[in-house]
Amino acid sequence: MKMVLKILGGIVVLLLLVVGIERVASESGEVVVLQTVDAQGQAQETRLWVVDHNGSAWLRSGSSQSGWYQRLVAVPEVQVTRGDNTFTALAEPQVDQRALINGKMAEKYGWADSYISMLFGREDAIPIVLYLSP
Repeated sequence: MKMVLKILGGIVVLLLLVVGIERVASESGEVVVLQTVDAQGQAQETRLWVVDHNGSAWLRSGSSQSGWYQRLVAVPEVQVTRGDNTFTALAEPQVDQRALINGKMAEKYGWADSYISMLFGREDAIPIVLYLSP
């Protein structure tokens, strides 16, 4: 019985460690706040990584099942807070840019991107370009 408890305790500690490192990794580097609108019209905030490419900011969703991604597709006009600046943008998924944006995220976020990629993969990642609204 003691051995079973030790094993279970070790598993719990390992899981907490994995989750803790994931939290630290996801908040490392530059993080923006994306504000989307749900079906009831309520604003929802999500913290995300961002990279720049060809004069535009780019985000990345891990999959099409993500709640913030589904809200963005339903209502593509979003608010983004980046540093001290908040701006309105039109968000457009561009799956054909997956390799490029995955590469830019890996370059910018280094070990953190590698760690999260190991946990969740990037083969279904969806790059999203943000076009500034006038």
